Amino acid sequence: MRAAPASPLKDDAPRALPRQRRGAGFIAALLCLAALLVVGAGEWAAQSERDTQWDNLRRSGEVQALALRGVATRYNYLPFTAAQHPVISQLLRHPQSQAVRDAANAYLQTMNHHAGSDMLYVMDPQGLTLASSNWDTPSSFVHQNYGNRPYFRDALGGETGRFYGVGKTTGEPGLFVSAPVQESGRVIGVVTVKVRMEPIADPWAQLLDPVFVTDARGIVFLGSVPAWLYRTSRAVPDADVRQLQHDEQYGNGWTPRPVPWALRQQNDQPGSELRLASSGKTYLAFEEALPDLGWTLTVTANSRVVTVARQQAWALATLASGLLVLGALYWQLRERRLAENRQARIGLEQRVQERTHALQQAQAFRQSMEDSLLVGMRARDLQGRIVYVNAAMCDMVGYSAEELIGQLPPYPYWHPDDLDRHWNDSDTVLAGKPTPQGTENRLRHRNGSDVYTMFYTAHLIDGNGQHIGWMSSVVDITAQKRAEEQQQQRETQLQRVQRVITVGEMASTLAHELNQPLAALVNYAAAARALAAQGKVGPLNDSLAALSTQALRASDIVGRIRRWVRQHPETREPCELQAIVEQSLGLLLRAEARRHGVPVRIDPPATPLRVSADRVLLEQVVINLGLNALQAMQTHTPQPGGHELRLRIAADGGHALVQVLDRGPGLPAGIAERLFEPFFTTRSDGLGLGLNICRSIVESMGGELRAHNRDGGGAVFEIRLPLEP
Repeated sequence: MRAAPASPLKDDAPRALPRQRRGAGFIAALLCLAALLVVGAGEWAAQSERDTQWDNLRRSGEVQALALRGVATRYNYLPFTAAQHPVISQLLRHPQSQAVRDAANAYLQTMNHHAGSDMLYVMDPQGLTLASSNWDTPSSFVHQNYGNRPYFRDALGGETGRFYGVGKTTGEPGLFVSAPVQESGRVIGVVTVKVRMEPIADPWAQLLDPVFVTDARGIVFLGSVPAWLYRTSRAVPDADVRQLQHDEQYGNGWTPRPVPWALRQQNDQPGSELRLASSGKTYLAFEEALPDLGWTLTVTANSRVVTVARQQAWALATLASGLLVLGALYWQLRERRLAENRQARIGLEQRVQERTHALQQAQAFRQSMEDSLLVGMRARDLQGRIVYVNAAMCDMVGYSAEELIGQLPPYPYWHPDDLDRHWNDSDTVLAGKPTPQGTENRLRHRNGSDVYTMFYTAHLIDGNGQHIGWMSSVVDITAQKRAEEQQQQRETQLQRVQRVITVGEMASTLAHELNQPLAALVNYAAAARALAAQGKVGPLNDSLAALSTQALRASDIVGRIRRWVRQHPETREPCELQAIVEQSLGLLLRAEARRHGVPVRIDPPATPLRVSADRVLLEQVVINLGLNALQAMQTHTPQPGGHELRLRIAADGGHALVQVLDRGPGLPAGIAERLFEPFFTTRSDGLGLGLNICRSIVESMGGELRAHNRDGGGAVFEIRLPLEP
């Protein structure tokens, strides 16, 4: 054997030390870069979170300021409106009149109740309250003097007054809005409304971070922290302190006390930093000025979220840096392993070539098998992208595999009229909920023709058992669908032919139905001629009206039958069931029963029953069933009690029943099962369509037609219709 040369090993030894030094320098530089990444990521995250908090505070301030303005200005109109009322002016001119005082109290109480404000009261030029909306309560403002209040002084000077303070009488804070009462150009009194601000401030107590409002002197008068109320956020001059105490704005005995926090303006920031002296907590504070009210709204957010964001960024950046260092170490190990794998790769490439040849043979076999399939195959990945189609699928839609592979929904073969359904089916499958029984879809071939298909979808699993997409089998059912449509058309034509045939069966019934109005027409016409010859105008008009009614009824009967034969929808209307049955008896059944010598009996309902039906067609059904009953009894020997045609009307739950009962031979078992089949009859001269038509008419009205044997002999035909609500 020949020995391997030793020179390469000797050459590698001197190069190992410089390679190690270069690796150590690379790791040191990587560590420095990682440290800079951690610091920079923390500062970036803190600034991003801070900007987000400022944006949130700005939006919150705008919303809260809008709410404050809405409550503060909601009742501005009220004192002006009350000041114009004559009873207010009359009270100020005659303050001693008890009748005027009572009228003013009642007016203010009513107006305050309808407006929804807290208090509404009137003061004379000295500040004494003459009338108030709470005149009948223990804390009434009547006889109270508010001459020291700024809103009174402003209104007495002819201007609008607005003032927030603690009530002198009730001790409850509120916003006071005043307006002067003028007469002949001079002020004779003041009308004031008090508005409670608690509907705005109470929800603030549920917030995690403080919200408060300061007046023009920097005094907190409204907020979510009760301990801060009426405390000063900056120094108040002595003159202002004395004025506030004189006005009793924040209660009797108020003295200035500083708030337990300090505001510090932040450079290049839209707001300030609020630091609590007791706990050391810090908040981002954004001030929203309300110059029209003289107030300043301050909303805050705990700055702890900024610190947490910085710490989280540090943690993530440290993790990323650690991964980077580990990656570099892995790269060094990889370089070391590469040399060891070169020799193994040569043998591996040879084995790969052998396996590639085998895979090519298997692929050719699989492709030949797929091309021979008549069922379309389509594979999609988890995002819905087509990754495979076979030849049958391409032939089915008219697109080549190159045109379809890589397409995302909507696919070019989706039918434009069914896009919503295609989207819904695709989303359902991609969500992991394919329909096991398959879904029917209409596709559009490239040439514009419609292709009806059934899609059966299952999970597509790779060699490792991982779910990588969806495989669908597509079956072309176009020929089947067309055959079904042709069958439906034939059935529709057959139904129409059956209705046309029924005209012959119903001709005799129509003859009886029309004989009644036609005979009446002849009689009324003869009577009209006789009355006209005698000059009797009144009876003549009655005969002509009756003649017109009978003519319209004959026309209505013919029109209903024509619509039924031509498949036009029937005319349905609320009808009383007993009236329909009695009309059927009066038209034909009673006369036929007398001719056959059969008594007729009606069992009326306990209360009137109304149904929604075509009156004329329902009468025809009752007549047809009654005639069938009379004919059945003529072929049967009467029982000891004799023949009888009985019509029973009753209610059964939410349905109304009309039962036609006879004492004929009844319904044999073989006949009862086929009774309503078309063309089935036991009469030699019948077509076998009468009962089938009757059932169709009843079912078109939402009801049922049933038949069964009657106890004691005979048959019962029952019409069930939904009751009209």
